[in-house]
Amino acid sequence: MARYITLIQFADQGIRNIKDTVKRGDAATAEAEKMGMKIIEEYWTMGAYDGVVLFDAPDDETMTAFALKVSSLGNVKTHTMRAFRKEEMEGILAKIK
Repeated sequence: MARYITLIQFADQGIRNIKDTVKRGDAATAEAEKMGMKIIEEYWTMGAYDGVVLFDAPDDETMTAFALKVSSLGNVKTHTMRAFRKEEMEGILAKIK
């Protein structure tokens, strides 16, 4: 499985309904599992981003579909990055000639 890091910003609707944010996180975890993904960890943060979520997903397409589905609900905006573990990065570097 590939690892992804998603930065979350609350949309206007999400901040208006902030008291439901933990429930929405639980719903996102359940949806991720239905799509064959796993939420490794989720954090609510201070600063430019309101949350950070670590995922394992089978591929970029599945991760993108999940992010689009969650974003379409109107509570959050997502910024997702593919993250490479140490072993994966070593393999990438081995391809540099």
